[in-house]
Amino acid sequence: MGTYKQSIFESENGYVIGLMRVKDTDIESMKDYVNKTITFTGYFHELNEQENYYFFGEENYHPKYGFQFKVENYERVKPQDKDGIVEFLSSDLFKGVGEKLAASIVDVLGEDALDKILEDKSNLLLVPKMTVKKADNIYLTLTKYEESHKMIVYLTELGFAMRDALLIYNTYKANTMSILEHNIYRIMDDIEEISFLKVDTIVRKKELTVDNDLRIKACIFYVMKELTFKNGDTYLHLGEITENVSSYLGFDVDSKLVEELLCELSGEMKVQIEQEKYYLEEIYDAQYYIVQRIRQLVSRPIKKYAKLEQQFKLLEQDMGISYNEKQKEAIEKSLTNNLVIVTGGPGTGKTTIIKAIVELYQELNHIEEKDLPKYISLLAPTGRASKRMSESTAFPASTIHRFLKWNKETNLFAVNEYNPDFSKFIIIDEVSMIDISLMDSLLRGLTEDIQVVLVGDSNQLPSVGPGMLLKDFIDSGLIPVVELDLLYRQKEDSYIPELAREIRENQLGDFLTTRDDYTFLPCSSSAIPSSLMTICKQVLEHGYDYRKIQVMAPMYAGMNGIDNLNKVLQGVFNPKSSTKNELKVGDVVFREQDKVLQLVNMPDDNVFNGDIGMITSIRKGTTTKSGKNEITIDFDGNLVTYTPKDFGNIKHAFIISIHKSQGSEFEVVILPLCHSYQRMLYRKLIYTGITRAKKKLILLGEEDAFTFSVSNEQENIRKTDLLQKLIDSGIEKLNSETL
Repeated sequence: MGTYKQSIFESENGYVIGLMRVKDTDIESMKDYVNKTITFTGYFHELNEQENYYFFGEENYHPKYGFQFKVENYERVKPQDKDGIVEFLSSDLFKGVGEKLAASIVDVLGEDALDKILEDKSNLLLVPKMTVKKADNIYLTLTKYEESHKMIVYLTELGFAMRDALLIYNTYKANTMSILEHNIYRIMDDIEEISFLKVDTIVRKKELTVDNDLRIKACIFYVMKELTFKNGDTYLHLGEITENVSSYLGFDVDSKLVEELLCELSGEMKVQIEQEKYYLEEIYDAQYYIVQRIRQLVSRPIKKYAKLEQQFKLLEQDMGISYNEKQKEAIEKSLTNNLVIVTGGPGTGKTTIIKAIVELYQELNHIEEKDLPKYISLLAPTGRASKRMSESTAFPASTIHRFLKWNKETNLFAVNEYNPDFSKFIIIDEVSMIDISLMDSLLRGLTEDIQVVLVGDSNQLPSVGPGMLLKDFIDSGLIPVVELDLLYRQKEDSYIPELAREIRENQLGDFLTTRDDYTFLPCSSSAIPSSLMTICKQVLEHGYDYRKIQVMAPMYAGMNGIDNLNKVLQGVFNPKSSTKNELKVGDVVFREQDKVLQLVNMPDDNVFNGDIGMITSIRKGTTTKSGKNEITIDFDGNLVTYTPKDFGNIKHAFIISIHKSQGSEFEVVILPLCHSYQRMLYRKLIYTGITRAKKKLILLGEEDAFTFSVSNEQENIRKTDLLQKLIDSGIEKLNSETL
């Protein structure tokens, strides 16, 4: 329990960072904070300075801001004695009521003054010098205060978590009950954190009376979101929407009704309908904006540098490199055009030319070294990809989210069309991983005179979110494209990039022959776990650092799935030891020196989905200041401490999915292949997996499973019409002369 002092930060949805003076606590490790001021965080519908509250939650140690108390639930302490009531009535909540008048109210009405005021506001007129207007104001303020508390309690009794109840009340205030009675499904539209599933579960569990068409319409919108992001589509058809809505609701919904409700959603600006295609409004708008920006970029006059050829030769001399014709073309077009795509498989020199572009841009524009970051920004969709980009170019690189100043709480970007970044030249790597929404946000955050270079490999897996931008951009023929084809990354006799080419062209050669950097070890599906253990032990015996070895697989479930093999490989890469602390979380045992994978973005800690780190220490609650178990993980020099609430954000990374590997490179890649992975065996997935290897690639398993995957192009074909919209946009198709 403590006294609320003030807020440091308040968001529109009720999230507060504030200060409280602790009066008492039953948390043993917090006894030292009694009579001291602490920082707290949480969601609140109302806080009044100098008022007392019970806060329920847990201690949290933020690496940047230090100790904080994270509030999960709270209650206001209703004043009981005379002094408490006087303090409450004279607080900022009651405008125009000073301490003298508050004391007079309590003297006349007694210690149950608040109940008497709520029962009959005329009781206030018994107080000397009390005016009718002032009595009305006190009564209205107290009534509103009480009703808000009762509404929060009602929402939690319905089944909403306290955080959700606060979000709902902070959104609707006095209109909360009206929303619940007339269209409870509106909550999922207005509050992103609360899904249709959560609302619908409460409706069914509490048997609330709702309009059936409103329920169906809410389900349609939910299904459209699910299908769009699950399948990566940018639009849907009526039949699949109807089928999935009927499946969820458990009864057949007439397609004509679905069509009518989709028209209503269109009128509400949630859905766009175009030629029997149904789009989420946000995806439709994003596509439209991308097309307009592409048109604007490719229509602007190209730049011309009088000394480009001269500076290029000087660069080759300084760097001791002789660029091939394709690389030279990519560098020159990147510097002169406003939008260029540089594509190519592994080892073709994509990263090498990025460094050259940066160097030449600086020289040609006469920019001092210290000022260069004001002009150029290097970006990538993941933390690991941006780090790799920075290391290879010796120039700072950032994730796109960090560049756009993403706010985790609001899910908004501070850098946008109203507050753009003023870089002049942007190079974006791993573009195949970028979806429609992120590209839309990025382009909105750039000025009109920007130059953009898109770098990537369209043969890799498409983005997790909707669209297949890089492929559509290339296929449109509207953007200058340079495809690098000569191999540079490995030694001349290296097979990894050659195998990548064979897979890409569906022309496998003799993949069973062992090379210096490549091995295929045939074994049955049932033998994969034991064979994998043997191979990993041998690789370690050859002196490889296990942090630079990555095993990958297509699926999580089954004997040969990621979840089971992580347990198997922990015993190889980081066996149990009396010198290493352990912690069991569910059915998983975390151990010091374990390799782990981050599953969600934690921007405040500079850790992002897909980052891989090493557990440096595990401490039990009996030895920590927080009194809770703690796991500290080293993400390439960034130490982050996790408490139990965060343990679900990590999992073992001895073996990871191929999807999670995208944007990363590893010295050694080991990839099991078998028919139990059948539904995930397709060309782009295998191509992405093998192209993560820098020095050594080991495949093991069933030969025909590998050949099947290479020949199988039938991955989930996404429905996207960005390509057609680009072609129809009125942009003049580029030809070799304009490039």
